[in-house]
Amino acid sequence: MVTRTILLLAALFGAGAVAAQAYKWTDENGVVHFSDRPEPGAEEIVLPEANVSRRQRPRPNLRAAADAEEPEPDQGPFAYQSFEVANPGPEETLWNIEGTLNVSLDLQPALQPGHQIRVYFDGEPRLVSGTSFQIEEVWRGVHNIQAEVLDETGQLMIRSRTNRFYVQQNSILQ
Repeated sequence: MVTRTILLLAALFGAGAVAAQAYKWTDENGVVHFSDRPEPGAEEIVLPEANVSRRQRPRPNLRAAADAEEPEPDQGPFAYQSFEVANPGPEETLWNIEGTLNVSLDLQPALQPGHQIRVYFDGEPRLVSGTSFQIEEVWRGVHNIQAEVLDETGQLMIRSRTNRFYVQQNSILQ
């Protein structure tokens, strides 16, 4: 009986936005009832207004992509959003690359004028000229690669995670 009363009360409050009035009364057995229709001896319950919120849709940004990449004077310093080594992937095994590793980096937004990319291949730093390049003399074994972007003054702006990858070479021995 208590469960029924709780369910009835929950339904009543759930429909509070629809029902303008609610009533409460107790029957001859002492059971409390709630309803949207008045019964003899029922008292009116004043329900609070429904708490309604509406989600606002974001307005589309009509600025061109080129404008979005250039910081406006009042926006503060430029910042990159993401940077990762796309190729070779983490824990990837490369076969028979003949000593030449093709590397590609994913930088968002694109590399800004005056900024440089420094790559650490097996802990050795080297500057590269873009987000796609080759590293020579990469032989069989376990290797690590990480990249970072430096601004005009040499300050670190963003750094990728380190990708560990493996190079395998087929043996010519039979």
